[in-house]
This record gives sequence, structure tokens and C-alpha cells, in this order.
Amino acid sequence: MAQAYNVVDADGHILEPLTLWDEYIDPAFRERRPRFVIDDNGKERLTVEGKLLGNPRGIGSLGSVGVRQGAVRLDSLRYADGKKGGFDPHARIIDMDADRIDAAFLYPSLGLFTGAVEDPPLAAAMCRAYNRWLADYCKPYPERLFGVAMLPMQSVELAIEEMRFAREALGMRGGFLRPNPYHGKKMINDPIYEKFWAAAEELGFSIGFHEGSTNAMPTVGVDRFEGDRAARHMISHTMEMMLVAMAVIWGGVVDRHPRLRVAFLESGGGWIAPWLDRMDRHFDDQGFNDTAPSMRPSELFQRNCWISFEPVENSIAVLADYIGAHKIMWATDYPHQDGFYPGAPQMIRDRLGPLSDAAKHQVLAGGALGFYGLN
Repeated sequence: MAQAYNVVDADGHILEPLTLWDEYIDPAFRERRPRFVIDDNGKERLTVEGKLLGNPRGIGSLGSVGVRQGAVRLDSLRYADGKKGGFDPHARIIDMDADRIDAAFLYPSLGLFTGAVEDPPLAAAMCRAYNRWLADYCKPYPERLFGVAMLPMQSVELAIEEMRFAREALGMRGGFLRPNPYHGKKMINDPIYEKFWAAAEELGFSIGFHEGSTNAMPTVGVDRFEGDRAARHMISHTMEMMLVAMAVIWGGVVDRHPRLRVAFLESGGGWIAPWLDRMDRHFDDQGFNDTAPSMRPSELFQRNCWISFEPVENSIAVLADYIGAHKIMWATDYPHQDGFYPGAPQMIRDRLGPLSDAAKHQVLAGGALGFYGLN
């Protein structure tokens, strides 16, 4: 009997095992592989190319879901002691069953920092190793766990090669990119990326933009709030996503590729309506639309784009009606510190009260199924 999908987590995370790159990376890159180290402050970090990556407070927080409810103490958590389901698919299924989640689409944790790796072949080798491991993680539950590929956008050619491998050899339905510019290059609508978007469209490969907390990539606005980690987190996740949405929609990516599927993840969802309204206003103003796409930005969003809300956003029911429930997804962010477990699906239901049953189903499952091409 085919799996029924009524509750779908559009953006969960895994925890990469300490041995991932030891065991999975191409032997030619083994001496340059990422390594776990203890920094001068006694904190666990990831090091690659001589850079220390990850939260200066240590990477233990990546598996600390429950900290917001006071169920986990951050100051004593080691990475290896993080939520077991992040490392182990069997434990994850138990947690999903407890929340009655039918399927989860899985993004990295440490892999969110891969965009900071400068050498394209090394970045590609890291992505290949990660994607092979992720496929093995998902293998025991092929109808419930879906890996989202890591792509080395440091090189368009290598990113296309990895995308084809992930789709054709591993059966993955989508990949992720950081919204930040890669190594200071132009935004994702720049002509240098056209071959990538054409290949994604040809393969039917969904592309999700996902921010990560590291300043090793260019990050808008954070320099204005040095020392305030919460402010920097709020700024980086939402404002970088707004900028990449501008590039994808106003900048013509989806205008040029009508079958492309793009999502904006883990940045909240409430900003998308006024952002589309503002794009439409400039589209309609003859004094501003000399660089506009051929269609209204709100129409391009409806045709090609999706957005993920967090379970605590009270605007979700209003905006479901405004932008379309079928364009909305939600996410647990399990097992991260700012994730929602247990109880995320019920938090969403509580905020969808006034909507019809059909609209509720779209938010809880249909939007994600449409974005990832599972419907």
C-alpha cells in the first residue's frame, strides 16, 4: 500500500556523524577532509582549509532541539550527544511517529557551512561524500525520508555534475543552496548561473534556498549588530532570503525557466506577501520597470515558488488565503536548537483554525509535495 502523505516536514535536518568525511570522501581528498577539533576556548568546531566553522559557542547546539522548552541544557551538550534521530534514521522515525509526521525532507547541519569552502574540487568532494551518506541514511525508509542534495555552487559545472548524480544515481528530488553570494560573486540571477538553472529545470530538480549561521560567506547587515547573536541570526536568515527571492523572481530566473521549482526556507514566511506587493508595485510603475521580468512578480511566485513558515507564525492562516495554501510549507527544523519538537504539527493546526479542510491539507502536506514533485 502506497504511503499516504497528510503531514510533511518540508525542512528537517540530519546530524552528520563524526566519521562521515573519513568514510565517504574520495580518497584523493582524504587529507583535506573536514575535521572536528576543539578550539582555543574548548569548544567543538569543524575545520576545513584552515578555517574554523560553526558557532563559536560550539556545534553541540545543532542537536539540541528542546532547548526552547527548557528540556535541554546548551552549556553542557556535546555534538555526539545531540538528538539521536539526527544521526539514526530508525530513531528519527520513532520521533516522527510520535508527532504523526508522514514524511520529512532532510537538509544538513554541518553541511550548511560548505558554501564557505573556497576550493571548488574540495567543495564538490565534500558534497559527493555527504550526498552518498545521506542516501544511505534515508535508505531504510524510502517513502518517508527524503534527502535534499548538497550542491557545490563554487563551480557551476561541478554543481550541475553533482545535481545529475544526486538525481540519477541517488534518486534525490531536490538540492539546496545558500542564499548568500558564493565567494562574493554576483547574485544567483547572474548569467554565469544560467546553465545551472537550465539543468535544474531539465532534471525537474527542486532547489531550496537555506541560510546557515556562519559569517564565512557574505551576509547582509550583520556587521551592524556585532556582539548580538540573536539580531544577527534574525537578520541573516530573513534578509538574505529576501534578497535571493528578489534575484530569483525580479531578477528573471523563474521568468526564463518556467518549469523550475524554487523554495525559500527557514526564514519565516510572513515577509513574502509585502515583498511580492512591493515587486508588483515597481512592475506596474513605468518609472521603475525597465529591469522587470516579463510577468508580474506575484504571478511568477504562484507559478514557480514556495515558502516555508515556522510553526509559531500567527500570520500563516491569513497569508494562506492571500498567497495560496498550496504555496505554503512548514518545517520542524528538527533537531536544531531553534527547532520544534515535539508538537510542531499541532502548532500549525492551531494556527490554521479558520481555513477549510482542503486548505489545511495543502499547508500541512500539499505544498511540500508540490515543491518536491511528489504529488
